[in-house]
Amino acid sequence: MRIAVATIAVAALLVSNPMAGAAKTIGTPPVQFARASLTGGVVEGVAQNGGRLTLASSGLKSGSYDDPFDDPGRGAIAYQSGSWTSDPTAVPFGFDELVASWNADTPSGTWIRTEMRAHGSDRYTKWYTMGIWASGDGDIHRTSVGGQGDADGFIAIDTFIRDKKAAPLDSYELRVTLYRTAGSSGTPSVRMIGAMTSAATTYEIPSTFGGKAFDIDVPRYSQEIHAGEFSEFDNGGEAWCSPTSTAMVLAFWKTGPGKRDLAAFPGPGYTDPQVDFAARYTYDWHYAGTGNWPDNAAYAARYGMDAFVTRLRSLSEAELFINAGIPLVASINGKLPSFLFGKTSGHLLVIRGFTRTGDVITNDPAVLTDAEARKTYSRADFESVWLGGSAGIVYVIHPPSVPLPANVAGLAANW
Repeated sequence: MRIAVATIAVAALLVSNPMAGAAKTIGTPPVQFARASLTGGVVEGVAQNGGRLTLASSGLKSGSYDDPFDDPGRGAIAYQSGSWTSDPTAVPFGFDELVASWNADTPSGTWIRTEMRAHGSDRYTKWYTMGIWASGDGDIHRTSVGGQGDADGFIAIDTFIRDKKAAPLDSYELRVTLYRTAGSSGTPSVRMIGAMTSAATTYEIPSTFGGKAFDIDVPRYSQEIHAGEFSEFDNGGEAWCSPTSTAMVLAFWKTGPGKRDLAAFPGPGYTDPQVDFAARYTYDWHYAGTGNWPDNAAYAARYGMDAFVTRLRSLSEAELFINAGIPLVASINGKLPSFLFGKTSGHLLVIRGFTRTGDVITNDPAVLTDAEARKTYSRADFESVWLGGSAGIVYVIHPPSVPLPANVAGLAANW
Protein backbone atom coordinates (compact mmCIF):
# COMPACT_ATOMS: atom_id res chain seq x y z
CA MET A 1 0.00 0.00 0.00
CA ARG A 2 1.06 3.58 -0.51
CA ILE A 3 1.11 5.40 2.83
CA ALA A 4 -0.35 8.87 2.46
CA VAL A 5 2.55 11.26 3.00
CA ALA A 6 1.59 14.30 0.90
CA THR A 7 -0.95 16.90 1.90
CA ILE A 8 -4.16 16.43 -0.01
CA ALA A 9 -5.13 19.19 -2.45
CA VAL A 10 -8.74 19.29 -1.29
CA ALA A 11 -9.92 22.22 0.77
CA ALA A 12 -13.23 20.65 1.73
CA LEU A 13 -15.29 17.72 0.64
CA LEU A 14 -19.06 17.90 0.43
CA VAL A 15 -20.59 14.46 0.03
CA SER A 16 -24.13 14.68 -1.23
CA ASN A 17 -26.83 12.06 -1.05
CA PRO A 18 -26.20 9.84 -4.09
CA MET A 19 -29.96 9.62 -4.62
CA ALA A 20 -30.44 13.38 -4.59
CA GLY A 21 -29.84 13.92 -8.31
CA ALA A 22 -26.92 15.20 -10.35
CA ALA A 23 -24.16 16.86 -8.37
CA LYS A 24 -21.60 19.28 -9.71
CA THR A 25 -18.06 20.29 -8.97
CA ILE A 26 -17.88 23.55 -7.07
CA GLY A 27 -15.88 25.89 -9.25
CA THR A 28 -13.24 24.56 -11.63
CA PRO A 29 -10.84 22.10 -10.00
CA PRO A 30 -7.45 23.67 -10.71
CA VAL A 31 -5.28 21.01 -12.30
CA GLN A 32 -3.04 20.94 -15.37
CA PHE A 33 -0.77 18.38 -17.00
CA ALA A 34 1.78 19.58 -19.53
CA ARG A 35 4.49 17.78 -21.49
CA ALA A 36 7.65 19.79 -22.00
CA SER A 37 8.82 20.29 -25.58
CA LEU A 38 12.03 18.31 -25.98
CA THR A 39 12.99 20.38 -29.02
CA GLY A 40 13.31 23.58 -26.97
CA GLY A 41 15.01 24.41 -23.70
CA VAL A 42 18.68 24.69 -22.85
CA VAL A 43 21.11 21.82 -23.46
CA GLU A 44 24.52 21.11 -21.95
CA GLY A 45 26.11 17.93 -23.21
CA VAL A 46 22.76 16.62 -24.48
CA ALA A 47 21.62 15.94 -28.04
CA GLN A 48 18.03 16.46 -29.18
CA ASN A 49 17.29 13.81 -31.76
CA GLY A 50 13.89 12.73 -33.06
CA GLY A 51 12.01 13.96 -30.02
CA ARG A 52 14.44 12.30 -27.60
CA LEU A 53 17.20 13.51 -25.31
CA THR A 54 20.48 11.56 -25.33
CA LEU A 55 24.01 12.27 -24.22
CA ALA A 56 25.99 14.22 -26.80
CA SER A 57 29.42 13.25 -28.05
CA SER A 58 31.00 16.33 -26.46
CA GLY A 59 30.41 18.86 -23.71
CA LEU A 60 29.94 16.23 -21.02
CA LYS A 61 30.73 16.87 -17.37
CA SER A 62 32.55 14.45 -15.11
CA GLY A 63 31.79 13.75 -11.50
CA SER A 64 31.01 11.07 -8.93
CA TYR A 65 27.78 9.88 -7.36
CA ASP A 66 27.79 8.50 -3.83
CA ASP A 67 24.82 6.14 -3.81
CA PRO A 68 23.45 6.24 -0.23
CA PHE A 69 22.04 2.72 -0.57
CA ASP A 70 25.08 1.07 -2.15
CA ASP A 71 27.07 -1.75 -0.59
CA PRO A 72 29.54 -0.45 2.03
CA GLY A 73 33.00 -0.05 0.65
CA ARG A 74 32.03 0.22 -3.01
CA GLY A 75 32.77 3.92 -3.12
CA ALA A 76 31.37 6.68 -5.31
CA ILE A 77 30.43 5.96 -8.92
CA ALA A 78 32.43 7.97 -11.47
CA TYR A 79 30.22 9.29 -14.26
CA GLN A 80 29.85 11.55 -17.29
CA SER A 81 26.70 13.66 -17.57
CA GLY A 82 24.77 16.18 -19.61
CA SER A 83 21.63 18.13 -18.79
CA TRP A 84 18.57 19.63 -20.43
CA THR A 85 16.42 22.40 -18.92
CA SER A 86 12.92 23.05 -20.22
CA ASP A 87 11.46 26.35 -21.20
CA PRO A 88 9.15 27.71 -18.45
CA THR A 89 5.63 26.25 -18.35
CA ALA A 90 2.94 28.71 -17.29
CA VAL A 91 0.17 27.52 -14.96
CA PRO A 92 -3.19 29.35 -15.15
CA PHE A 93 -3.65 29.30 -11.36
CA GLY A 94 -1.50 29.54 -8.27
CA PHE A 95 -0.41 25.95 -7.76
CA ASP A 96 0.22 24.14 -4.49
CA GLU A 97 1.54 20.77 -5.70
CA LEU A 98 3.54 19.34 -8.59
CA VAL A 99 4.20 15.74 -9.62
CA ALA A 100 6.66 15.12 -12.47
CA SER A 101 6.52 12.20 -14.91
CA TRP A 102 9.13 10.86 -17.32
CA ASN A 103 9.39 8.13 -19.95
CA ALA A 104 12.97 7.02 -20.55
CA ASP A 105 15.20 4.12 -21.51
CA THR A 106 18.26 3.58 -19.34
CA PRO A 107 20.56 0.83 -20.65
CA SER A 108 23.04 -0.77 -18.29
CA GLY A 109 25.46 1.80 -16.91
CA THR A 110 23.06 4.76 -17.26
CA TRP A 111 20.49 6.65 -15.18
CA ILE A 112 18.70 10.02 -14.94
CA ARG A 113 17.84 12.67 -12.35
CA THR A 114 14.67 14.78 -12.71
CA GLU A 115 14.42 18.19 -11.03
CA MET A 116 11.96 21.09 -10.82
CA ARG A 117 12.06 24.72 -9.85
CA ALA A 118 9.01 26.96 -9.62
CA HIS A 119 8.48 30.66 -10.16
CA GLY A 120 6.26 33.13 -8.34
CA SER A 121 5.76 36.83 -8.79
CA ASP A 122 8.59 37.54 -6.36
CA ARG A 123 11.10 34.69 -6.74
CA TYR A 124 12.39 31.46 -8.17
CA THR A 125 12.55 28.48 -5.88
CA LYS A 126 15.65 26.34 -5.72
CA TRP A 127 15.92 23.20 -7.82
CA TYR A 128 14.22 20.26 -6.11
CA THR A 129 15.08 16.67 -7.03
CA MET A 130 11.91 14.83 -8.06
CA GLY A 131 13.59 11.47 -8.57
CA ILE A 132 16.81 9.58 -9.36
CA TRP A 133 15.78 6.79 -11.69
CA ALA A 134 16.98 3.80 -13.67
CA SER A 135 14.90 0.99 -15.11
CA GLY A 136 17.27 -1.56 -13.58
CA ASP A 137 19.04 -1.71 -10.24
CA GLY A 138 22.53 -2.89 -11.19
CA ASP A 139 24.18 0.53 -11.25
CA ILE A 140 22.35 2.89 -8.88
CA HIS A 141 19.43 2.50 -6.51
CA ARG A 142 16.24 4.12 -7.76
CA THR A 143 15.28 6.71 -5.17
CA SER A 144 13.37 9.78 -4.14
CA VAL A 145 15.30 12.33 -2.07
CA GLY A 146 14.30 13.55 1.37
CA GLY A 147 15.43 16.53 3.40
CA GLN A 148 14.85 19.14 0.69
CA GLY A 149 12.38 21.36 2.53
CA ASP A 150 12.80 25.13 2.76
CA ALA A 151 10.64 28.26 3.02
CA ASP A 152 9.09 27.61 -0.41
CA GLY A 153 8.03 24.01 0.12
CA PHE A 154 9.17 20.41 0.42
CA ILE A 155 9.22 17.10 -1.41
CA ALA A 156 6.93 14.36 -0.07
CA ILE A 157 8.43 11.34 -1.87
CA ASP A 158 7.18 12.17 -5.40
CA THR A 159 5.26 15.42 -4.83
CA PHE A 160 6.41 19.02 -4.42
CA ILE A 161 4.17 20.74 -1.87
CA ARG A 162 4.20 24.53 -1.50
CA ASP A 163 4.67 25.80 2.04
CA LYS A 164 1.39 27.29 3.27
CA LYS A 165 3.16 30.52 4.22
CA ALA A 166 4.87 30.92 0.83
CA ALA A 167 3.49 33.16 -1.90
CA PRO A 168 1.67 31.49 -4.83
CA LEU A 169 3.57 29.92 -7.72
CA ASP A 170 2.64 30.47 -11.37
CA SER A 171 5.15 28.58 -13.55
CA TYR A 172 7.90 26.01 -13.40
CA GLU A 173 10.87 24.55 -15.24
CA LEU A 174 11.97 20.94 -15.42
CA ARG A 175 15.54 19.72 -15.67
CA VAL A 176 16.72 16.22 -16.49
CA THR A 177 20.34 15.16 -16.12
CA LEU A 178 21.52 12.12 -18.07
CA TYR A 179 24.33 10.01 -16.62
CA ARG A 180 26.54 7.14 -17.69
CA THR A 181 29.27 5.44 -15.74
CA ALA A 182 32.77 6.56 -16.67
CA GLY A 183 34.13 4.41 -19.47
CA SER A 184 30.68 3.45 -20.72
CA SER A 185 29.51 4.36 -24.22
CA GLY A 186 25.81 4.01 -23.43
CA THR A 187 23.29 6.79 -23.01
CA PRO A 188 19.89 7.24 -21.45
CA SER A 189 17.15 8.21 -23.89
CA VAL A 190 14.38 10.44 -22.57
CA ARG A 191 11.27 10.66 -24.77
CA MET A 192 8.84 12.45 -22.43
CA ILE A 193 9.04 14.64 -19.38
CA GLY A 194 6.12 16.56 -17.99
CA ALA A 195 4.36 17.60 -14.81
CA MET A 196 0.96 17.81 -13.20
CA THR A 197 0.23 20.93 -11.15
CA SER A 198 -2.78 21.41 -8.89
CA ALA A 199 -4.25 23.55 -6.15
CA ALA A 200 -6.75 23.03 -3.35
CA THR A 201 -10.37 22.77 -4.39
CA THR A 202 -13.81 21.72 -3.19
CA TYR A 203 -15.88 18.88 -4.60
CA GLU A 204 -19.46 17.81 -4.35
CA ILE A 205 -19.93 14.07 -4.62
CA PRO A 206 -21.04 12.08 -6.56
CA SER A 207 -20.32 13.53 -9.98
CA THR A 208 -22.86 13.21 -12.75
CA PHE A 209 -22.79 9.87 -14.54
CA GLY A 210 -22.55 10.02 -18.32
CA GLY A 211 -24.97 7.14 -18.63
CA LYS A 212 -22.85 4.63 -20.55
CA ALA A 213 -22.09 1.25 -18.99
CA PHE A 214 -18.68 -0.05 -20.06
CA ASP A 215 -16.34 -2.72 -18.69
CA ILE A 216 -12.80 -3.37 -19.92
CA ASP A 217 -11.65 -6.95 -19.38
CA VAL A 218 -8.42 -6.24 -17.50
CA PRO A 219 -6.55 -9.33 -16.19
CA ARG A 220 -7.01 -9.78 -12.44
CA TYR A 221 -4.13 -10.06 -9.97
CA SER A 222 -4.14 -10.23 -6.17
CA GLN A 223 -1.42 -8.59 -4.11
CA GLU A 224 -2.32 -10.78 -1.14
CA ILE A 225 -1.15 -14.03 -2.74
CA HIS A 226 2.37 -12.53 -2.79
CA ALA A 227 2.51 -11.99 0.98
CA GLY A 228 5.92 -13.03 2.29
CA GLU A 229 7.63 -12.92 -1.10
CA PHE A 230 10.81 -10.80 -1.34
CA SER A 231 10.40 -8.89 1.91
CA GLU A 232 13.33 -6.64 0.95
CA PHE A 233 10.91 -4.86 -1.37
CA ASP A 234 8.37 -3.09 0.85
CA ASN A 235 7.94 -6.05 3.23
CA GLY A 236 6.62 -8.34 0.54
CA GLY A 237 3.52 -8.68 -1.56
CA GLU A 238 0.86 -7.65 0.90
CA ALA A 239 1.96 -4.03 0.34
CA TRP A 240 2.31 -4.27 -3.46
CA CYS A 241 -0.97 -2.64 -4.50
CA SER A 242 0.73 -0.18 -6.86
CA PRO A 243 2.96 -2.57 -8.85
CA THR A 244 0.14 -5.13 -8.90
CA SER A 245 -2.18 -2.55 -10.44
CA THR A 246 0.49 -1.43 -12.91
CA ALA A 247 1.14 -5.08 -13.84
CA MET A 248 -2.58 -5.62 -14.49
CA VAL A 249 -2.72 -2.72 -16.91
CA LEU A 250 0.44 -3.85 -18.71
CA ALA A 251 -1.04 -7.35 -19.03
CA PHE A 252 -4.18 -5.81 -20.52
CA TRP A 253 -2.00 -4.16 -23.17
CA LYS A 254 -0.25 -7.54 -23.66
CA THR A 255 3.17 -6.35 -22.61
CA GLY A 256 5.47 -6.49 -19.61
CA PRO A 257 8.50 -8.57 -18.63
CA GLY A 258 9.27 -11.52 -20.90
CA LYS A 259 10.03 -15.13 -20.07
CA ARG A 260 13.76 -14.48 -19.86
CA ASP A 261 13.22 -11.58 -17.43
CA LEU A 262 10.96 -13.67 -15.22
CA ALA A 263 13.33 -16.63 -15.29
CA ALA A 264 16.05 -14.34 -13.90
CA PHE A 265 13.65 -12.82 -11.32
CA PRO A 266 11.64 -14.03 -9.50
CA GLY A 267 12.48 -17.41 -11.02
CA PRO A 268 10.28 -20.50 -11.39
CA GLY A 269 7.44 -21.45 -9.07
CA TYR A 270 5.81 -18.05 -8.52
CA THR A 271 2.18 -17.25 -9.33
CA ASP A 272 1.82 -14.05 -11.41
CA PRO A 273 5.61 -13.50 -11.38
CA GLN A 274 5.19 -10.25 -13.29
CA VAL A 275 3.91 -8.73 -10.02
CA ASP A 276 7.12 -9.64 -8.18
CA PHE A 277 9.11 -8.25 -11.10
CA ALA A 278 7.16 -4.98 -11.06
CA ALA A 279 7.61 -4.63 -7.30
CA ARG A 280 11.39 -4.93 -7.62
CA TYR A 281 11.64 -2.44 -10.47
CA THR A 282 9.31 0.18 -8.99
CA TYR A 283 10.90 0.02 -5.54
CA ASP A 284 12.03 3.42 -4.19
CA TRP A 285 14.93 2.91 -1.78
CA HIS A 286 14.45 6.16 0.16
CA TYR A 287 10.70 5.74 0.46
CA ALA A 288 11.24 2.01 1.12
CA GLY A 289 8.12 1.25 -0.88
CA THR A 290 6.74 0.40 -4.30
CA GLY A 291 4.04 3.08 -4.40
CA ASN A 292 6.05 5.95 -5.87
CA TRP A 293 3.66 7.30 -8.51
CA PRO A 294 6.13 8.48 -11.22
CA ASP A 295 8.27 5.37 -10.76
CA ASN A 296 5.28 3.18 -11.60
CA ALA A 297 4.54 5.23 -14.71
CA ALA A 298 8.21 5.10 -15.75
CA TYR A 299 8.22 1.32 -15.22
CA ALA A 300 5.27 0.98 -17.61
CA ALA A 301 7.05 3.19 -20.14
CA ARG A 302 10.00 0.78 -20.35
CA TYR A 303 7.63 -1.53 -22.25
CA GLY A 304 6.84 1.06 -24.91
CA MET A 305 3.86 2.60 -23.15
CA ASP A 306 3.14 6.30 -22.91
CA ALA A 307 2.63 6.77 -19.17
CA PHE A 308 2.20 9.68 -16.79
CA VAL A 309 0.65 10.75 -13.50
CA THR A 310 -2.12 13.31 -13.34
CA ARG A 311 -5.24 14.26 -11.42
CA LEU A 312 -8.76 13.94 -12.78
CA ARG A 313 -11.53 16.23 -11.62
CA SER A 314 -14.22 13.57 -11.26
CA LEU A 315 -15.30 10.10 -12.35
CA SER A 316 -16.98 11.85 -15.27
CA GLU A 317 -13.48 12.47 -16.64
CA ALA A 318 -12.48 8.88 -15.86
CA GLU A 319 -15.42 7.71 -18.00
CA LEU A 320 -13.80 9.37 -21.02
CA PHE A 321 -10.79 7.08 -20.66
CA ILE A 322 -12.86 3.97 -20.02
CA ASN A 323 -15.05 4.66 -23.06
CA ALA A 324 -11.82 5.03 -25.08
CA GLY A 325 -10.72 1.58 -23.88
CA ILE A 326 -8.01 2.86 -21.51
CA PRO A 327 -8.09 1.52 -17.92
CA LEU A 328 -6.69 3.73 -15.18
CA VAL A 329 -4.73 3.11 -12.00
CA ALA A 330 -6.26 5.24 -9.22
CA SER A 331 -4.97 6.21 -5.77
CA ILE A 332 -7.43 6.13 -2.87
CA ASN A 333 -7.23 6.91 0.84
CA GLY A 334 -9.86 6.52 3.54
CA LYS A 335 -12.79 4.33 4.53
CA LEU A 336 -14.38 2.35 1.71
CA PRO A 337 -17.31 -0.02 2.32
CA SER A 338 -16.57 -3.65 1.26
CA PHE A 339 -12.83 -2.90 0.91
CA LEU A 340 -10.87 -5.88 2.28
CA PHE A 341 -9.32 -3.87 5.12
CA GLY A 342 -12.28 -1.50 5.67
CA LYS A 343 -10.12 1.59 5.26
CA THR A 344 -6.71 2.46 3.90
CA SER A 345 -4.01 5.08 4.45
CA GLY A 346 -3.06 4.73 0.79
CA HIS A 347 -4.02 2.16 -1.83
CA LEU A 348 -3.92 1.75 -5.62
CA LEU A 349 -6.41 -0.12 -7.80
CA VAL A 350 -7.54 -0.23 -11.42
CA ILE A 351 -10.65 1.53 -12.72
CA ARG A 352 -11.91 -0.78 -15.49
CA GLY A 353 -15.52 0.24 -16.03
CA PHE A 354 -18.88 1.55 -14.87
CA THR A 355 -22.23 -0.05 -14.25
CA ARG A 356 -25.40 1.26 -15.88
CA THR A 357 -26.05 3.28 -12.69
CA GLY A 358 -22.56 4.83 -12.67
CA ASP A 359 -20.94 2.74 -9.96
CA VAL A 360 -17.26 1.97 -10.41
CA ILE A 361 -16.00 -1.42 -11.59
CA THR A 362 -12.45 -1.98 -10.40
CA ASN A 363 -9.72 -4.56 -10.34
CA ASP A 364 -8.80 -4.23 -6.67
CA PRO A 365 -5.56 -6.08 -5.79
CA ALA A 366 -6.52 -6.13 -2.08
CA VAL A 367 -8.23 -9.52 -2.39
CA LEU A 368 -7.30 -13.04 -1.36
CA THR A 369 -7.35 -14.57 -4.86
CA ASP A 370 -6.99 -13.32 -8.43
CA ALA A 371 -10.57 -14.30 -9.23
CA GLU A 372 -11.94 -11.94 -6.56
CA ALA A 373 -10.19 -8.84 -7.90
CA ARG A 374 -13.13 -7.56 -9.96
CA LYS A 375 -15.06 -5.46 -7.42
CA THR A 376 -17.73 -2.80 -7.77
CA TYR A 377 -17.83 0.24 -5.47
CA SER A 378 -20.61 2.82 -5.26
CA ARG A 379 -19.87 6.03 -7.12
CA ALA A 380 -20.20 8.26 -4.04
CA ASP A 381 -18.10 5.97 -1.84
CA PHE A 382 -15.36 5.72 -4.45
CA GLU A 383 -15.16 9.45 -5.19
CA SER A 384 -15.00 10.11 -1.43
CA VAL A 385 -11.77 8.12 -1.07
CA TRP A 386 -10.36 9.04 -4.49
CA LEU A 387 -11.12 12.75 -4.85
CA GLY A 388 -11.14 13.14 -1.07
CA GLY A 389 -8.14 10.88 -0.56
CA SER A 390 -5.63 11.74 -3.30
CA ALA A 391 -7.42 14.58 -5.10
CA GLY A 392 -8.03 12.30 -8.08
CA ILE A 393 -4.55 10.87 -8.75
CA VAL A 394 -4.32 8.37 -11.62
CA TYR A 395 -1.64 6.67 -13.68
CA VAL A 396 -2.51 6.89 -17.37
CA ILE A 397 -0.83 4.02 -19.26
CA HIS A 398 -1.51 3.39 -22.95
CA PRO A 399 0.28 2.41 -26.16
CA PRO A 400 1.19 5.37 -28.41
CA SER A 401 -1.11 3.85 -31.05
CA VAL A 402 -4.16 4.23 -28.78
CA PRO A 403 -5.15 7.91 -28.64
CA LEU A 404 -6.22 9.60 -25.44
CA PRO A 405 -9.71 11.10 -25.28
CA ALA A 406 -10.06 14.81 -25.93
CA ASN A 407 -9.53 17.06 -22.94
CA VAL A 408 -12.59 18.74 -21.46
CA ALA A 409 -13.33 21.91 -23.41
CA GLY A 410 -12.91 25.14 -21.53
CA LEU A 411 -10.72 23.67 -18.77
CA ALA A 412 -6.95 23.46 -18.41
CA ALA A 413 -5.67 20.29 -20.11
CA ASN A 414 -4.95 17.64 -17.49
CA TRP A 415 -3.77 14.81 -19.81
